Parts: sequence; structure tokens; C-alpha cells
Amino acid sequence: MKTAFDLEEFRTMKDEFFKRDPHSPLTDEQKSGFNGLIYFEPNPALDLTLKLEPLKTQDKIEVQMSTGDIQEYIRWGKIQFEVGDEPAELTVFLSPGGHGYFLPFADATSGKETYGAGRYLDLEPNADGTIHVDFNIAYNPYCAYDDRWSCPLTPFENRLTVRIEAGEKKFE
Repeated sequence: MKTAFDLEEFRTMKDEFFKRDPHSPLTDEQKSGFNGLIYFEPNPALDLTLKLEPLKTQDKIEVQMSTGDIQEYIRWGKIQFEVGDEPAELTVFLSPGGHGYFLPFADATSGKETYGAGRYLDLEPNADGTIHVDFNIAYNPYCAYDDRWSCPLTPFENRLTVRIEAGEKKFE
């Protein structure tokens, strides 16, 4: 179920966090010249409520981290949608410790307009078996800003051939 959400306010608050908060992924040097993240224009067509189809076998997967470590996730379910007229399917993972759903993805913008290793969404299920997937809030992992961070790399099954023109762009 969608609730009122102000995307511009969300982006402003995120920029303020990145610029001023001690937990920001930016270095002090990056913060000094930071004027805000770069985003695609809001794209209502990529703000979706989708059926989350649980997988028959919800197996564990070892996901390589950007630092070479391994993190375990559980393949939880699949979502299917269209981008323009192109069908797309992504696997939704259960985060370590079972604290919410995690959707890492790469698409045809990855490495060009967006971070090469992909972007993320954190998702919460709705009571009716659907899940709200708003690609407008897709974000770069912290390792996109500073390689001291360790971030999960997008599994091959979540690499799309379509363009997801929503959310954060590449950090300059």
C-alpha cells in the first residue's frame, strides 16, 4: 500500500545527511565540495506495487562483497514488471538476520549514468502479499563513495538489460 511520500523532501534530507552527518559515507574532503547527489528526474512509471512471488526453495546464496568478503542472503522471491514494453524480473533477497527485504540490481545504465556495480532498494512487504518497489529511491551503495566500505555486489540474476531511469546517478 502506497502512502504519501515527498520524493524531493527525501532527497533534500539525504543530501543534508551526506553533507553534515558523521555517519555519512563521504570523506571530509568529499563533504567540503559536496553540493548534493545527482538523480534521474522522478519517474512515476517506476513507482510500482508488485506481487512478491515466494520461491518454492528459498535457498541461501553467498554474495561477494566489494572488499572480497562473503555475505549470506536468502533468495526469497521474484518480482516481475515492465519497463516501457520490456519485461523484467528480479530476485528479492532476505537480508542477513531476516531484517527486511533487499533488492540489489544492475541495469543498462550501470557503469554509464549509474554506479557500475548496481544500486539497491530496501523493501517492506505489504499485508496483502504485494511489495512497494519505488525505483525513484534506488540508491548507490556506500562503497560507490568511498572504497573503505564493504558492499554486496549485485548477483548475476539481478542484472537487467533494460534501463531503470530512476533513482541515484553515478557519484562524481
